[in-house]
Amino acid sequence: MKLARLIFGAAGIFGVVVIGPMYFLEDRIGQDTPPAITHPEFFYGFVGLALAWQIAFLVIAVDPVRYRLMMVPSMLEKFTFAIAVGFLVFKNRAPASVAGFASVDLILGILFVIAYLKTAGPRPEQVVAKSGS
Repeated sequence: MKLARLIFGAAGIFGVVVIGPMYFLEDRIGQDTPPAITHPEFFYGFVGLALAWQIAFLVIAVDPVRYRLMMVPSMLEKFTFAIAVGFLVFKNRAPASVAGFASVDLILGILFVIAYLKTAGPRPEQVVAKSGS
């Protein structure tokens, strides 16, 4: 359980640090990787959604056994980005620099799988029920 707390806590903190500043980088992103963002509602929607997931990771870190089922969509969140970026870079539709961020998500997704597997086992109420019989 300590490992799961560490993994999800670190992922949440890292994500808040990386994603939070994106709220202030719309113009800079357009300058550094043209063209400019033409649909800011999608950009800010993505940033808000991604930030919400970082908070979910922090919640999971508080009690990984209780929130174990939330690890499944957490894995999906990490793997879908990593896989999509892999295809986009392969097809020259995204810069290779984005692959670095995607590789972090891939590693975190793998760590989420490990945390999920490590938190498997009988629930506390099952242990109490067995010991009482």
